[in-house]
Amino acid sequence: MRLFLALALALLSGPALSETRVPESRAEISLSFAPLVREAAPAVVNIYARRVVETRRSPFAEDPFFGEFFREFGQRQPRVQNSLGSGVILSDDGIVVSNYHVIGQATDISVVLNDRREYSASVLLADEQSDLAILQLDGASDMPHLPLRDSDTVEVGELTLAIGNPFGVGQTVSSGIVSGLARSGVATGNMRGYFIQTDAPINPGNSGGALIDTRGRLIGINTSILTRSGGSNGIGFAIPASLVAQFVAQARDGQDRFLRPWAGMNGQAVDADLSDGLGLALPGGVVISELHAASPFAAAGIVVGDVILAVDDLPVNTPAEMIYRMSVRGIGASVTVDYMRGGRPAEARVTLIAPPDDPPREELVLGRGDRFEGLRLARLNPALRDELGLAANASGVIVLEPGAVGARIGLRAGDILLAVGRYAIERPSEAARLLGQASGRVAVQVQRGNRRLALRFRV
Repeated sequence: MRLFLALALALLSGPALSETRVPESRAEISLSFAPLVREAAPAVVNIYARRVVETRRSPFAEDPFFGEFFREFGQRQPRVQNSLGSGVILSDDGIVVSNYHVIGQATDISVVLNDRREYSASVLLADEQSDLAILQLDGASDMPHLPLRDSDTVEVGELTLAIGNPFGVGQTVSSGIVSGLARSGVATGNMRGYFIQTDAPINPGNSGGALIDTRGRLIGINTSILTRSGGSNGIGFAIPASLVAQFVAQARDGQDRFLRPWAGMNGQAVDADLSDGLGLALPGGVVISELHAASPFAAAGIVVGDVILAVDDLPVNTPAEMIYRMSVRGIGASVTVDYMRGGRPAEARVTLIAPPDDPPREELVLGRGDRFEGLRLARLNPALRDELGLAANASGVIVLEPGAVGARIGLRAGDILLAVGRYAIERPSEAARLLGQASGRVAVQVQRGNRRLALRFRV
């Protein structure tokens, strides 16, 4: 405890206290984070989001056996879902950042400030993969706000404060330290993210709140925890402020979805087993297993089997970390990539590009008179894969909307059509033709997430 107070005194007192020392008087012992919280807390807001969803009420819902088989049985009923979270004001004109899972698909968003002022808000940009959303407070001006800190300057051991609205009890503050960096092994949204780890308690309702340093600068947006009980066990994760800055920049440019630079590759982290065969002294980096012909890395001379070690002198040890480094730099930026080939170090200059919308999507909708009326299909390409959050190697014809008949035979939005009967499918027109000509018993092969399914029906 005495050491913690000494560290706090040294950081809060600035140049006047250049050395860590034990408090020597009652006045020094009484020093606290109160002045820092007084300055930062007004910029942290509570967010109340509401959306209307349709649910089915099945008479078998409470049955442990039949409930699973008849979960789609029953009349659709509208139901209001409410969510509670936190957010951080980043500008005097009312730009607010929060988590996607707090406001995703919301039809009504209310933001309440620390002084009880209330604003309605609209979503400028939202991204489920990164679990971030940028809001605009309606009619706001002269708002309290927090400055952003470059996340690459954050170090393990720094003191931090987490400010938010846990459990809906009102704004609270908890303290801790940065306990880890470059954490990319936990999930957020529908992908694995890149986080700052902290032991400052983060509980339900803290999502979207601020993780700040001892100078009141935002270093991250609290987003998730590792827990067995549902409460904080001392391992929380925050999305780095540098990524937040890129989100704000794109929102101000008028983007309604986050645009990531496209790598055009697949790779895996290099562990101890791989490092020897790749000629590395220590495990680290990302080894390239697939490379698209139009990839900017391929254009820079990088090939399959190379090991990416760093982007702009910042290490990358997982694919998620590499995506983060590229996302922070943004489309159009030129970065230096350090890599290893055959045990020898090399360097390349890579210009980051948007995912190409090529080959053409060839989107089509089956119309009136077609057996599968309303079925909407498209050909996957890098741009569409990025929009839908699919794997880099996903290919084929994707179902954008199943239509009434397609839904009855089991098709879902996001399914990738592989074959009708024994005929493989590569283009939407082929799928439409084969489905229209099918007769008798038909089997449609689809890829749904990581599963390959056969949907069988009679026409």
